[in-house]
Amino acid sequence: MTPSASAHHLFHPINSDAWATSLLTGIDHLSRQLRSVTGPSNGTAPELAAKLVADVDLDAPLGDTAAALAEMSKLYLDDAVWFHETGYAAHLNCPIVIPALVAELFVSSVNSSLDTYDQSIGGTFMERHLVDWTANRIGFPEGSADGIFTSGGTQSNLQALHLARDRAASHGLDRLRIFTSTDGHFSVQKAARLLGLGDDAVVCIPVDAQHRMQASALADALAGCVADDLVPMAVVATGGTTDFGAIDPLDDVADLCHAYATWFHVDAAYGGGLLASQRRRHLLGGIERAESVTVDYHKTWFQPVSASAIIVRDAATLHPVTWHADYLNPKDAAHPNQVDKSLQTTRRFDALKLWLTLRIMGPDTIGDYFDTVIDLAGEVHAALVRCADVEVAAEPTLSTVVFRYRPHHLDPTRVDELNTRIRSALFASGRSMVASTKVNGEVWLKFTLLNPLATALDILGIVDQVRAAGAEMLMGADR
Repeated sequence: MTPSASAHHLFHPINSDAWATSLLTGIDHLSRQLRSVTGPSNGTAPELAAKLVADVDLDAPLGDTAAALAEMSKLYLDDAVWFHETGYAAHLNCPIVIPALVAELFVSSVNSSLDTYDQSIGGTFMERHLVDWTANRIGFPEGSADGIFTSGGTQSNLQALHLARDRAASHGLDRLRIFTSTDGHFSVQKAARLLGLGDDAVVCIPVDAQHRMQASALADALAGCVADDLVPMAVVATGGTTDFGAIDPLDDVADLCHAYATWFHVDAAYGGGLLASQRRRHLLGGIERAESVTVDYHKTWFQPVSASAIIVRDAATLHPVTWHADYLNPKDAAHPNQVDKSLQTTRRFDALKLWLTLRIMGPDTIGDYFDTVIDLAGEVHAALVRCADVEVAAEPTLSTVVFRYRPHHLDPTRVDELNTRIRSALFASGRSMVASTKVNGEVWLKFTLLNPLATALDILGIVDQVRAAGAEMLMGADR
């Protein structure tokens, strides 16, 4: 049977030559674009980017790969944010390793779905093996742990709290409470809403000078919770906060969770890369006592988005997310179906990216990358504390440095506005990008360093841009 003319776009053996040609055209286009990049972004204004996209008539195809790629560059690549550039030091976005990009070719082309065994045979066991490997790195008992790959830390945290809620649900949802630090990730509050617990269910515990959860304050809060006839459903400790990279005192938190029979979850979305470190694995000491752990491979394991996992100590605790459908995963299924323990149904084979990374590079190299950027943060911090016109918020634990431009003569009321303007000016220039946050209600700038190729000279060059922009703004305001 002769295929229809429109079928020449399908991934199929009859189109293998066209498929290869198209991919090579795309690779060549991206390679040329990559060589032309001179900074993390070009600072395109939102209104301009929106107009360029809105002007495209999606009902009138270009009919040509090269033409479509040229248009794509104008709409997307020309103003994309490039995380491999040493001038990028803003959010938790990492440059990615080449083995994972090789995997993406197979993930997308074969298009396996990891929900049922009859849609992904070897892939099912490869993902399970990676889950077991990660559980072993955490220190969970061999043979009893389990988990599933997810879309990201937010989903992983949601699933962990879903499991905790199920265990405590007999007490009544209105009595359940979740404890996390004031610096914990906002996904905890989002999860509480999605789980029907409401905003009041989340109790935020103060942090110490190093921005770690105060164990003594947690102890008081747990005792107060019980005294008020409420139920401590879960404690979420953070293994690397977004703003400061702080790691909560995991052993102390574990002791309290044990005393109150409370679910202990560790959100190690950021710090999970320490599981591969040969020098700093001890910073996650106590994580092995958790009931569940979030790990984001697309942060400090240098994987493309998305690649995350929820790992649990006891496989049986995953059962609350199970729902059997006769057309997909019947109860009497003879083969393992991953959908039985996932919030998602259709799932990409994202685990293949980590698999090829480990098989080509090995975990030690990944750990060395993370150690390198942590070392870099220490170097940058040491240099910043010697700058008379720069204030540093805290000594870094991981690879985040929080600072702001603040000359001694500057009126405190102007500091917030000035640093906000500095960040915008850097973005508009396209030369560098930094993030911002608030500490005690005040605006600070933030480096999140995840590029192993960046040097202290590169990052301090961004500091020079911050200082120069700030000085110019002050000079203009004083005229």
